[in-house]
Amino acid sequence: MHSSFPSIPSVLLNLQVSLPPLLADAAPESGSLVLAGVLLSLVVVYFASKIGGEICVRIELPAVLGELLAGVIVGVSALHLLVFPSVDLDASQSMVMQLLQMAMQVDLPTLTTTFEVQSEVLSTLAELGVIILLFEIGLESDLKELIRVGPQAAIVAVVGVTVPFALGTAGLMLIFNVPSIPAIFAGAALTATSIGITARVLAEIQRLNSKEGQIIIGAAVLDDVLGIIVLAVVASLAKTGQVEIGNVIYLVVSAGVFLVGSLWLGLLLNPFLVSLVNELKTRGQLLITALILTFVLADIAVVIQLEAILGAFAAGLILAETEKRTELQEQIAPISDMFVPVFFVVVGARTDLSVLNPFVPSNREGLIMASFLVLVAIVGKVVTGFTVFGQPQLNRLAIGVGMIPRGEVGLVFASFGATTGVLPESLQAAVIVMVILTTFLAPPLLRIVFSKSDEVSQLVSEPAGMAAASDGMGAAEILDSSVIQHDD
Repeated sequence: MHSSFPSIPSVLLNLQVSLPPLLADAAPESGSLVLAGVLLSLVVVYFASKIGGEICVRIELPAVLGELLAGVIVGVSALHLLVFPSVDLDASQSMVMQLLQMAMQVDLPTLTTTFEVQSEVLSTLAELGVIILLFEIGLESDLKELIRVGPQAAIVAVVGVTVPFALGTAGLMLIFNVPSIPAIFAGAALTATSIGITARVLAEIQRLNSKEGQIIIGAAVLDDVLGIIVLAVVASLAKTGQVEIGNVIYLVVSAGVFLVGSLWLGLLLNPFLVSLVNELKTRGQLLITALILTFVLADIAVVIQLEAILGAFAAGLILAETEKRTELQEQIAPISDMFVPVFFVVVGARTDLSVLNPFVPSNREGLIMASFLVLVAIVGKVVTGFTVFGQPQLNRLAIGVGMIPRGEVGLVFASFGATTGVLPESLQAAVIVMVILTTFLAPPLLRIVFSKSDEVSQLVSEPAGMAAASDGMGAAEILDSSVIQHDD
């Protein structure tokens, strides 16, 4: 039984036929086609990110999850509104390109070229979005707290990076026979911890200033720094195509020297930057100066074979130490709102979740890998809480659970794995599933472990309180007895 309503393509085709001859015969220039494709794609990106983010916020989940899931829906996994060129995908499978072809009468070769250029532009905007994101993460961090953080938080951070990385990489190579480079990249994706998600949950349950909360936040800050260095190393390894110990040592040393050197030089130049900004009279002087510093450090990082995001993160840490920090956070927020959703939606759109369809026999390995990564992601972070020493009253399980969510940092790893072509489709989708599940699971688990701790503390304190009350009553009775005897 066929519907009496015409399909969308047929409506557009009729619209195309009814166009005036002058408009129909006018062949659009390639630049106009690319611009039209990019603008239409951005409409899809922003519309999807807003709907997805709004739904998640209303059910008390991070908006970033909504943006990611919205990208999955509009991308290759579902609606094909936002797809990118690959072996299996061309312009004919992009709904955006189909709309342009129907509306502007474009031949297939021109449409194919437009599709490729439009995809490159959108990918570049997404990369710019991740640079802004890492700059914002650095700007929200406190360099002094990083320096003052105690050995407990440092141990939690180091264990939280090394254990998941080692378990994930070794497991993928030994159990699933994944090649070394993809296994290392997927293992690196397990090292991340989302500061924003954890801090938000701790604030909601009023545990941000507790001992557990301070250790979690301090470890998460260090975890991000270690994670960025790990990302820079594995991304550069992916470019060479092989694991060389000398290259790893060079990258680790260069990443450390670059980060420490840029921070040291930046802190020396901070007074000059602030005075320069104060002297400038044009609009946007603070924001433009900050972006110049960010892009310069990002470029230097790329030149020395690191990743641009390391430079962006360093720029954020540097400017976080100036008196302009709060003002800059307010000014960068609209820029972040503009570019960062492009990154998350594009990551989701590139993810083909059909490879995790259990009814396809060839997909079952991907599903098993996803289950393995989720297990390692949870266990590898939970054990970190039990490495804390000298604090017998601490809720160690809560510390470990607080380190579980991967959030936006995990997506950064997945994105680089996808754009460089290092991760196979099944492993890429498995990493995305791991990020989604850990970010979804962490907030309710964190509430549960803290509430259980409160119940235990209450049960322990009640007998003590009753004993104290009994002792107090006995003393009162003795006092009353002595008073009576004295009166007699």
